[in-house]
Amino acid sequence: MHTLTVQVQDSAFQEFLNFVAKRKETIQITKDKNLEYDPYFYERQKDLKQIIEDSESGEMELLSEEQYNNEMATFFKNLKENANI
Repeated sequence: MHTLTVQVQDSAFQEFLNFVAKRKETIQITKDKNLEYDPYFYERQKDLKQIIEDSESGEMELLSEEQYNNEMATFFKNLKENANI
């Protein structure tokens, strides 16, 4: 069995449902709750897994809250200083 995501234009939707209904023994349609909430769920999930792997391997540095706050304070300070030029 193969799983696909199918996008059907509104004008062809009923025709698509009729096609599937005629082949209900071999085609199963289920709604994916994850995609109902977020159409990009699986792409985001893949990206998050990669970020976790990169941080665990040391390839990507994770900042503590304090480090983050210091970095952001420096960033905004520089931004303000450069805006006055």
